Order: sequence, then structure tokens, then C-alpha cells
Amino acid sequence: MPNPIIEIKPLGFPWETRDPFLFCVHHLDTYPKANANLGPDAPLDGRNIGHDFVVKDGWRMYHGSKVPGFPSHPHRGFETITIVQKGLIDHSDSMGAAARFGNGDVQWMTAGKGVQHSEMFPLLSREGDNPLELFQIWLNLPRSGKFVDPYFLMLWNENIPVLKVLDEYGKKTSVKIVAGKYKETNAPDPPPDSWASDADHDVSIWVITLEPDAHWTLPAASEGVNRTLYFFEGNTLAASGQMIPPYKGMDLEPTSELPLRNGGTQSRLLLLQGKPIGEPVVQHGPFVMNTEAEIRQTMTDYRETQFGGWPWPSHEHVHPEDRGRFARYADGTEEVK
Repeated sequence: MPNPIIEIKPLGFPWETRDPFLFCVHHLDTYPKANANLGPDAPLDGRNIGHDFVVKDGWRMYHGSKVPGFPSHPHRGFETITIVQKGLIDHSDSMGAAARFGNGDVQWMTAGKGVQHSEMFPLLSREGDNPLELFQIWLNLPRSGKFVDPYFLMLWNENIPVLKVLDEYGKKTSVKIVAGKYKETNAPDPPPDSWASDADHDVSIWVITLEPDAHWTLPAASEGVNRTLYFFEGNTLAASGQMIPPYKGMDLEPTSELPLRNGGTQSRLLLLQGKPIGEPVVQHGPFVMNTEAEIRQTMTDYRETQFGGWPWPSHEHVHPEDRGRFARYADGTEEVK
């Protein structure tokens, strides 16, 4: 039997991905208690405010000046999928859509022909720490989808299926199905123009949690897909009998099962898989097109239109402190959780 592991690679910041994925980053910050402005109640001295990516005292401000996060910035030509494990994100965009989501929620946004959005990390607890953990994943769009209308979708934690599997020793593995299908359980529908919306593309995004000493087998996928499993939390993991060091990624042969045997502490993994789009990728920062000429045109379009402009009072907009989880869509409809 051939080794199902093609390559083992270290996880950096961001993580290396393969077509149809463009990017994956794992944010893990232990923010202190909050101040009255929903930012950290701690001095910001010594930080490169506006571009703070150095972990100091266990956290970063990123591009935020008062509240951590990513003030308004544009995207074109791909999708962002934001999986928030812990903490909250305040979303605002140029379509007028807004949300506060987190603690298991997922936001899936098709940038298409162009959108601006901000992603700020409001700190709501003034009594204790405000931990944040999230993944942001960029999923490419094919040439035929580069100029679709932007689309913003919330996958609430309560609606995302989690399949729990017991091994022969009674140890549990949980599989959170953000995209794709596991056994007979399907993830919620992705946006209509997503590469993931066609089941033949076999796109899967799963968050996998293994209890201490749990055994579980990752099932085979369809031939021709790119498949990577990221081991981002844990101490000891054996994959097909091979010991995998912590914080490593595994590129996998898709048509083979992968038996996993966990060690004595909880382990968590992220699976990204999908049929490659197989088209040229030309990226300039937050713009992903097929040719250099399309990138130049995108930059011109953004200068001229700002992709609809910015309707919010601040480029680091956060929602009121007492606001719970909610989503308000561009058509004015609203969901409250």
C-alpha cells in the first residue's frame, strides 16, 4: 500500500495551501481585559501600531490602532472563509452589510467583482482575558466567477453539523463540517457562485478534534483533488503509523484513507481539500485574477470606484458593546442570535 502522506511541511504564518485554496492563516491571541473602547486595557507602547504582527504579551493589534483587527480593505476575485473558534469579529462592508459573529460561527464572503470589508476583533470582557482563535481561508474563484456580484453568508455555529465518532475504546473524535460531506452528513450550502457549490469539486473544510488516545480514520476522497491536513494543536499524533510533529501540515494522496492515532492530549486538525481550478493565478495583495492585465485593471477600478465606497463612520468600525451576535445583509434583512 502506498504511503498516503506525500509531504510533511512546517506551518508558518500564513500556512501553505494548494489550488483551489490560496491562503490560510491561524490567528491565536490571548487579549487582556477590555477598555471602554473595546480594545485591550494595556499599554500599546513598543508596538508597531498599524502593522503589529509580532506576538508581544501573547497578542497582536494587526492593522488596528485602538481595537485589534483589520480595518477596511478591498478584495476581488476570490472568497474569504472565516472560522472563529473563540472570540468575536465585527464585520462591516461596502455593500452596507454588517455582522458580529464568533465562538464557532463561520462567515463566507464571495468578493467577486469587488468589495471592501473590515474585520475588527472587539474585546467585550472588562473582567478577564479575551481569547481569540480563528482561521481565515481564501478559496479561489475560477475565471468565470471573478466578476460575480459580492455575496455575504453567515454559517451560525448552531447550524454547522458536528459528527461525533467513537472508536472501539470509546474515545471520541468530532468532525465539524464547514464545507463538504462526511458520511451522510452535509455542510450548510456555500454561496451560490463558490467553487464549493459544485459537489463534483469535492471541496471539504473540516475542523477535527481528537480526544486523548482517540483513533480515527480520515476517509478517502475523490481522485485528483488536492488534500492537506493541518495539525495545529496537540503534542503527539501518528498518521498511518508515522509520528507527526506538532504544528505541521501533511499533503495527502487523496484516494487513500489516513488512520490517525492520537497521543495523551487533545489534538485538533484542519482539513482543506478540493479539486484544483487549474487556471493561472496572478495575485497582487488582496486581488487575485488570471492575468497581469486584469490586476492592473482591478487597481484602476478600485481607485475610481472604491468598490462602492465606505458607508461606515470609521475604517475600524465596531458595533455597540451591548450588541450580540447578528448579521444584517445588504438587502436590509437581519438575523439575530
